[in-house]
Amino acid sequence: MFLKEFAVGKEDRYLEDYTAGCVYEFPETVEVREAEIIAFAEKFDPQYFHIDPAAAAASQYKGLIASGAHTIAVTFKLYVSLFLPGKSSLGSPGFDELRWLKPLRPGDALRVRITVLEVKPSQSRNDRGTVQSLLETLNQKDEVIMSCKCKNIIARRNP
Repeated sequence: MFLKEFAVGKEDRYLEDYTAGCVYEFPETVEVREAEIIAFAEKFDPQYFHIDPAAAAASQYKGLIASGAHTIAVTFKLYVSLFLPGKSSLGSPGFDELRWLKPLRPGDALRVRITVLEVKPSQSRNDRGTVQSLLETLNQKDEVIMSCKCKNIIARRNP
């Protein structure tokens, strides 16, 4: 099944609004600039191929690339603001199968594609359940540069 948008707005979404098999592709993008890559890396991942354009050009990457943590941060900004519900999101027990498939480079514009893998009401708490999704980060060339599976706890509309 393929859907371009939800039937209800972000603030009105609950567990019942997620359906296994649905794929959501959002057109909203975040462009990542060289200065942001360097600033993030200087603070959190100061490897030369993230902070020094000249050294990065001579590396196996043939240019500056963003930290994987930076890629996750941009991806989750889109994931939270576009896919997760507003008031009924109750957190996450984590994510699995994180893969960096291509580097994030200066000037790349990222967007997300999310496939709902499983929607499962809680067995112990009838006011919530979990949504497991495959989260893919795409660049402006529609190349998947990162993927992971995310699980989120979401409140039910009518427990």
